[in-house]
Amino acid sequence: MSYRPDPRVLRLAAPHGPGELWDEVSPARFPKSVLRFRNQRCAETVGLEALSPMDWERHFCRFDPLPDNLPAPLAMRYHGHQFRHYNPRLGDGRGFLYGQLRGHDGRLLDLGTKGSGSTPWSRGGDGRLTLKGGVREVLATEMLEALGVNTSKSFSLFETGESLSRGDEPSPTRSSVLVRLSHSHVRIGTFQRLAALRDARGMAAMVEYVCSELLSTPDRPVASNPEALLSEVVRRTAETTAAWMIAGFVHGVLNTDNLNLTGESFDYGPWRFLVAYDPDFTAAYFDSEGLYAYGRQPEAVMWNLMRLHEALGLIGDVPMSPLSDFSLHYRRALRKQLLWRLGLAPAEGASGDALDDALLVAVFEFLEHGRTPGGRVPLDRFFFDAYGGEHRMDAALNGAFARVYSDPSFAPVRAAWRDHRPARPERLDHAYLRRPGPVSMVLPVVEGVWDAIAREDDWAPFERTVRDVRSLGDFLGGSAG
Repeated sequence: MSYRPDPRVLRLAAPHGPGELWDEVSPARFPKSVLRFRNQRCAETVGLEALSPMDWERHFCRFDPLPDNLPAPLAMRYHGHQFRHYNPRLGDGRGFLYGQLRGHDGRLLDLGTKGSGSTPWSRGGDGRLTLKGGVREVLATEMLEALGVNTSKSFSLFETGESLSRGDEPSPTRSSVLVRLSHSHVRIGTFQRLAALRDARGMAAMVEYVCSELLSTPDRPVASNPEALLSEVVRRTAETTAAWMIAGFVHGVLNTDNLNLTGESFDYGPWRFLVAYDPDFTAAYFDSEGLYAYGRQPEAVMWNLMRLHEALGLIGDVPMSPLSDFSLHYRRALRKQLLWRLGLAPAEGASGDALDDALLVAVFEFLEHGRTPGGRVPLDRFFFDAYGGEHRMDAALNGAFARVYSDPSFAPVRAAWRDHRPARPERLDHAYLRRPGPVSMVLPVVEGVWDAIAREDDWAPFERTVRDVRSLGDFLGGSAG
């Protein structure tokens, strides 16, 4: 498709003038630019696939403006609750909005950065990104996309030749600059800032922008009012949270400035994927109280959505009913995501939802209590072995985890999925299922990829891992819908 620039965010300058919602900034100048990841698949969706290596570097490492796009990068301003403590001194501290363009489906997309230099919101930081942080974000977004999670995409990663000092990595360490592609970087914290400033006119303009430009689609228009906005954000965010839970993903830092209005998962720092089901597992070493533990993620997201409701109250009496719908959307999405991951069709008939719920309960009971001699069955292994339900059980009962699948604790799962036929029977013979085991992104895999880079500058494991993850995504077939 062709490149279609559309810097719509500039319309938000009208009520106030430039500077109220963002700061124009200059990108850092790096001593080196070595391309480490180019997402050609994403580039094809926005008409940038034909860029030469020189032009790719010019736009995504030096940040020369894209044609007919934003004339200068914009560091967005926002506030936020960080571990439930309000902070009014936030904004893009090591990134900026670089450009906006239309995707193949006509929707508006943002190109945003991470590690592109200091801004007025850097709070004493250097505005840089470690190379390990960049590699981890590529791996996170690739795996989440494969597992059907609505996520930002890692578009480009350059190594930039600086030595950085960090308290949580061996220092000095290598540096990078990342470009993300997403449908928005407007955060709950963006609305909190407007509410704190009592900026009703700015809030109304932001509601109109988000509803018309970010949330509305041809088949699902969203009225430009606070209630409609809240209702759509609640639905989308509930669905993303459910997808995290089925993927076994722990975001790590679910502050209000890390949740955006399109429901896309983004801003990956201390993320982890579970090895085995553990509701108390935390990804961030600084989350000493387990506020954002795996099992508490729905609660954390709901708390943040309540802060959005409060902020929207600046321009009207917004009912609580959209918040009450969160659990309904979440449960429905959990069922859909689980069935998709297992390759099973929804149960039929009037009792279909109840039968789907019974399977959901049985699976989570098994994941929590089903054990091998070494502990709980690994999450990725379960979904690999159980794909297709009863129709592949013979293979599972002759595999590495036969003992746990023969245990009485697994019997309720087998009983529940007898009401579910394979959604795509042809997938049961797919090459992916003939692998010795599943593609996984647990910590030893991530650290193994980084260790090869750090010790030998060997990028082969990174490239192989991305290929393997994409093979998983191709097998699963996109998303749960």
